[in-house]
Amino acid sequence: MQSLIRPLLRPIPLISISTGGVLLATSLYGSRAAHTITSPSPPAMTSSTPKSYSVKPYTPRHETWPYKPSDFTRQDESSDTHFYDTPRLVTHIDDLAIESLREYYATVLPTKGRILDFCSSWISHYPDAVADAAEKGEVKVTAMGMNDAELRANKVANGGRVCADLNATPDIPSALSKAGVPTEEGFDASTCVVSVDYLTSPLEVLKSLLSITKPGGTVHLVISNRCFPTKAIGRWLRVSEQERLAMVGDYLHFAGWRGIEIVEVSDGTIEGGRAAPGGLGGLMAYLGMPGGARDPLWVVRGRKEG
Repeated sequence: MQSLIRPLLRPIPLISISTGGVLLATSLYGSRAAHTITSPSPPAMTSSTPKSYSVKPYTPRHETWPYKPSDFTRQDESSDTHFYDTPRLVTHIDDLAIESLREYYATVLPTKGRILDFCSSWISHYPDAVADAAEKGEVKVTAMGMNDAELRANKVANGGRVCADLNATPDIPSALSKAGVPTEEGFDASTCVVSVDYLTSPLEVLKSLLSITKPGGTVHLVISNRCFPTKAIGRWLRVSEQERLAMVGDYLHFAGWRGIEIVEVSDGTIEGGRAAPGGLGGLMAYLGMPGGARDPLWVVRGRKEG
């Protein structure tokens, strides 16, 4: 699917062209920059009903790690911490994609135990059932991100808020321990929203995550077609959307995760002619044009054996 140019509301140059189409802006490490500017309160969570998804099993493509260090270089190699020193209380995918993500999370995330949202921000997009369980203390949610003010605004993060630059130190257990978050019990599930394309050492990050995941625990890496091209890794900008998904599958495979699958949560089209609240779909509706578009959404997920 080709990405489309949509109006953006940030003063930073955010558009780059790759063989997969035009990449659009989100942010560094998650919900950091702007497709939709929001208030500091997260949108109301919607109730979700079980639905079926297009799920394709990942098949290992390589016998050894196939990527070169140059694949993980970026146009802007300046400090990520400096890049993200100002809070951005914004969302990075449109409202319909957020709704779809919550529906997906409702089918896979536990309401008891522990969840880690890494590369997180002021909102984790978790469904009502998880938010309610966190409020009751039945599930502990730890949010790890790049900006302390954003993390403090994350209402579901009842299990700790951890500032960490995973490109500087790609070791999740170390960052959690330094912040006083216990890792011995392990996590039942982890999530990461539109941020894996910014990780310069994804293999090390995902290996470290596996080490603190309970046997049978899962990881859910959420991917769309938006990014800051200056901070995304070089190979991400050069390949198609389907190759990006396969590449993330490679990350998980070589990090030791198993049962890897690629889930299509949204194909980027509008059902029933309903235009997306923001982006190109909203613009087309405003101009009286038929159809519309929404942000596409995939999840590459894996499981720890045991």
